[in-house]
Amino acid sequence: MTARAVRIAMVAGEASGDLLASQLIQALRARLPGAVFYGVGGPKMVGRGFDAWYPLEKLAVRGYVEVLRHYREIAGIRRDLKRRLIAEPPDVFIGVDAPDFNLSLEKALKKRGIPSIHYVGPSIWAWRGGRIHKIGAAVSRVLALFPFEAPLYEKQGIPVSYVGHPLADMLPLADGRDGARNLLALAAHEPVFALLPGSRQSELRYMADTFIETARLIHAELPEAVFLVPLATRETRQLFEAARHRCQATELPIRLLFGHAHQAMMAADIVLVASGTATLEAALLKRPMAIVYKMAPLSYRLMRRMGYLPYVGLPNVLAGQFVVPEFIQDDATPENLAQALLNLYADKPVCERIKALFHAMHLQLRQNAAEKAAAAVIDHLPLVASTHHVAGI
Repeated sequence: MTARAVRIAMVAGEASGDLLASQLIQALRARLPGAVFYGVGGPKMVGRGFDAWYPLEKLAVRGYVEVLRHYREIAGIRRDLKRRLIAEPPDVFIGVDAPDFNLSLEKALKKRGIPSIHYVGPSIWAWRGGRIHKIGAAVSRVLALFPFEAPLYEKQGIPVSYVGHPLADMLPLADGRDGARNLLALAAHEPVFALLPGSRQSELRYMADTFIETARLIHAELPEAVFLVPLATRETRQLFEAARHRCQATELPIRLLFGHAHQAMMAADIVLVASGTATLEAALLKRPMAIVYKMAPLSYRLMRRMGYLPYVGLPNVLAGQFVVPEFIQDDATPENLAQALLNLYADKPVCERIKALFHAMHLQLRQNAAEKAAAAVIDHLPLVASTHHVAGI
């Protein structure tokens, strides 16, 4: 009798989760060639053979106010997933980030004996630390990306594996500035600023004007400066173009790129980046930066009350100190941002120290994450693994 295929359900809620999950799917397929993957995912996951019942864009909403606007649709998706996964249980469920969506789903599945793994530990070290008890009730194991997270979970008796960050495996250790400038037809001596206002439409709505006005102020001081703006989707590009016309800034030397965020950052001297995974990407590419974030005022007030750390950007969190400046909400004015970026551009010794620290950070996070994560997942498939050919084991 032919053994059935291993069934792995996954839910990723945004672009960074799509990347992590796609790499994990690839690593699992190498060990479990017949496995099938399904749930909520993005284009990178689909490219690995993932069956997306819902596209991840349905879950890519940030901030309390924004979530409330889409609550009925998101809750309906979760109910449908729960019903389908309980009716036909997968061998394992993997929630990739998106803790507000995934944890309650993981808890329901775990109660029914389905191993539930959460990939990307919720940021209990930054805010809402009380969630650790909810996490413990919901998950069979946490796959943590950062080294300081494992002791926090171990202290509460929650199974955890530190796997490192897949971006650290993917991005080069060497400085790729010259190659990126050649690719983008930029001169070696040009002052280049990469502007990354976010991957979500909501982020562009709150921050596009601020980024454009910042570029205008920098250009007034450095007329030879070039600004690279990589945008991930047609919708975010349209929002940025609309802001550019609204700000009457069509004369600014802004080059819009469709994707190519890594090349834009590698080519840049300095990066202005919206808080999120892109700040870690900038750090792994060894780029001095300023971090910025704006959201709905009510969402910001609620989140600020629950925060523990004086910084929000991942480079600062990992360093345990302010390595790069942060400008959040009302502090994120074009004047403040332009001055910070110009100061960084002018201070070469500071930039070199930042790059050296980021290089050490890169080495610490480079752990072959997808392979370690795949091994941890397979540890929760003992019966399946014993009746299947598991390649590489």
